[in-house]
Amino acid sequence: MSRGSRTAARPGESGAVTRKKSFPKNALAIALFGSHHSHLAQIESALDVVIHARGNEVTIAGDAEAVARAISVLDALYERLERGQDVDQPEVDAMLRFSAEPERSMPSTDAGVSIRNRVVTARTPTQADYLRAIDESELVFAEGPAGTGKTYLAVAKAVERLVRGDVERIILSRPAVEAGEQLGFLPGDMREKVDPYLRPLYDALHDMMPGQQVQKRLESGEIEVAPLAFMRGRTLAHAFVILDEAQNTTAVQMKMFLTRLGENSRMVITGDLSQVDLPRGTRSGLRDAREALSGVDGIRFLRFRETDVVRHPLVGRIVNAYKNLENKRGAGAEYRNDENASGDDEE
Repeated sequence: MSRGSRTAARPGESGAVTRKKSFPKNALAIALFGSHHSHLAQIESALDVVIHARGNEVTIAGDAEAVARAISVLDALYERLERGQDVDQPEVDAMLRFSAEPERSMPSTDAGVSIRNRVVTARTPTQADYLRAIDESELVFAEGPAGTGKTYLAVAKAVERLVRGDVERIILSRPAVEAGEQLGFLPGDMREKVDPYLRPLYDALHDMMPGQQVQKRLESGEIEVAPLAFMRGRTLAHAFVILDEAQNTTAVQMKMFLTRLGENSRMVITGDLSQVDLPRGTRSGLRDAREALSGVDGIRFLRFRETDVVRHPLVGRIVNAYKNLENKRGAGAEYRNDENASGDDEE
């Protein structure tokens, strides 16, 4: 039975079709449809179709293209269930995102990051490109707004490679720009002073690994979380290296960090040029690197958009609202003009 009153095209209307789809295993069909058919309601709302469920069969009515998308979403989610993976509201949302780009195939259920007895999968096409780029390239730059999974997925990849034995250590770094010269006035030793600025990296680690294992690997040096200033003069070999909040590096700092890359290492640089906290007039190292390194062999640049925000749905609306306000005020024009001039660096 359909949930709510929809305005989807009805059979007989121009472009309207009705299709049936059945799923072999009743238990999986129940999980696919969701509690009180919540997943079907989510698909209905997103695609403006009407879905009636009976047993393990659904009847979908609406615009032909929307009905085809609904079936492809249900098929992809059912395949995920067959592989023993969960289906929840974010996963339904992810498949809807993929279905919106017909030139792309739905994400493979065996593609993802295996950590802590679960698989972290891409929830947007850009995330899928990002994971693939990390596997294929030694140096990856990821730009975009908060909530797009740039840091989370990079840490997931790092943990996967460490546990698998592909690298000997993980190095996570951030510029402590917000601290500035106030570091000396904060209580405690140097680690206690900078830890608050590195906390998001610790949070990501604890989401990937049991707390005791994180602590053990931190003590052994297999995982290192350190401010950018601590990277000077080092060669980072056999490591998975992540620089977060890279928009807050200077050009000199960025060059220093990039030249730390050593043998058998991977490096991921993440940042958001709309949230630069550098002193006014200071050139962002992330922007500088994009200009200098675009087209260099072995380096990939990906740009996440507001449509890639995968936190709470409200976060996407917040990001978009601020972008609209900045457009009205002309804020950030320097970065937008630069993007238009340099072209799209994605894939």
